[in-house]
Amino acid sequence: MTRSKYESAFSGRYASGEMQYIFSQDMKFTTWRRLWISLAKAEKALGLNITDEQIAELEAHADDIDYDLADEYEKKLRHDVMAHIHAYGDQCPTARPIIHLGATSCYVGDNTDMIVMKRALELTRKKLLAVIANLRDFALKYKDMPALAYTHLQPAQLTTVGKRASLWLYDLTLDLADLDYVTASLALLGQKGTTGTQASFMELFDGDTAKIDSLERMIASDFGFDRVVPVSGQTYSRKFDSRVLSVLSGIAQSAYKFANDLRILQSFKEIEEPFEQDQIGSSAMPYKRNPMRCERICALARYVISDSINPAITASTQWFERTLDDSANRRISISEAFMAVDGILNVYINVTSALVVYPKIIRARVMNELPFIASENIMMDLVRRGGDRQEIHERIRRHAMEAGRQVKEEGGVNDMLDRIAADSELNITRGELDDILIPEKYVGRAPEQTEKFIRENVDVLFDKDPHMTVDLSV
Repeated sequence: MTRSKYESAFSGRYASGEMQYIFSQDMKFTTWRRLWISLAKAEKALGLNITDEQIAELEAHADDIDYDLADEYEKKLRHDVMAHIHAYGDQCPTARPIIHLGATSCYVGDNTDMIVMKRALELTRKKLLAVIANLRDFALKYKDMPALAYTHLQPAQLTTVGKRASLWLYDLTLDLADLDYVTASLALLGQKGTTGTQASFMELFDGDTAKIDSLERMIASDFGFDRVVPVSGQTYSRKFDSRVLSVLSGIAQSAYKFANDLRILQSFKEIEEPFEQDQIGSSAMPYKRNPMRCERICALARYVISDSINPAITASTQWFERTLDDSANRRISISEAFMAVDGILNVYINVTSALVVYPKIIRARVMNELPFIASENIMMDLVRRGGDRQEIHERIRRHAMEAGRQVKEEGGVNDMLDRIAADSELNITRGELDDILIPEKYVGRAPEQTEKFIRENVDVLFDKDPHMTVDLSV
């Protein structure tokens, strides 16, 4: 088997077969044929001279496309839509005269693009919900486990492992809301003609605008849409493409945030992505357990975020009612963005289904920083015993600075508690200090916040979607 031709990494490595089919040639051209069938049926129902025999012939050949013949026509005609009209007409000689009647190329091109994007968004939604379900369970499982929190990537106060996961979750729920909003706003182009005025249909229906409106509603209904765009040039507004890619970029941003966080946590040895028994982390270093899945998420996410600028530029540079400099860009930017997000979500599902948590490491890292974090609590306890707040503050500050110096300059352990306990002026034992330094006392409302957020903002998503199953009792 030779491999002498370029193959997209999305087809060979990243995107699922299901997403690849949605953007396949078969999906595209069979949808064209179904649009031609829908148009013919609606035109017949509204009084045009189209026979049942012609429609039956079109339906009989809806799926058996002769691609070689279509390619031959395209070489000759230099027009993909006309090539497929001729190829379809050769298979359907009786129906040939009424194929594409009154329509322009964008009738099949733009309507198919909208149908494809809607279906791709539905698949994306399904996978996004799967990630949300995984993170939901993870967040609840670890809602009480104290963990070191960071601001500026420097140790700050404590959070919990589950509360941190709720931050990843929240981003995804925002993405889901955006996805649902944009999906619900999608509308078919309908059949607007060469400049959007429907002049050809005015001719076909003798100026009967009610029939033209009915024609659009009937076609939209055939493809699961409740509306067509109210006005257009020859194409639907390319703002639709920009909005869809903005949703995909949002998902990529959220996935990037999660994957970056996990890569750092893995370097801390607190939480790891799954690592299979025979997996190799490095060709040179046998001990390595690299976060390659999360690195892949970040790589693909970076592509999607940068790709989202393409439809924005296209939407802003359309000339009047139509220009064709959008076509080649759209063929690449929209499909590849969906492929990349599909790849991202496939990996995201995999990683979140089997995250590896190391509680002892997490606890040890907490306890190493907790004396610093708890210094105010220690100070307040000593003040309640009758001490001078300012004097106590200064003595604890000096002990903290010396303990920090020993950790950073000498590579020692944090002995701040021992220093405080040995300070006769402070008059507190190590045992009393240990009673103060219980990590669970320093996580604030993290467990409650996690539960409340999931109950009020996550579980309701599955209540609304009967096709998704998740154990809400966890």
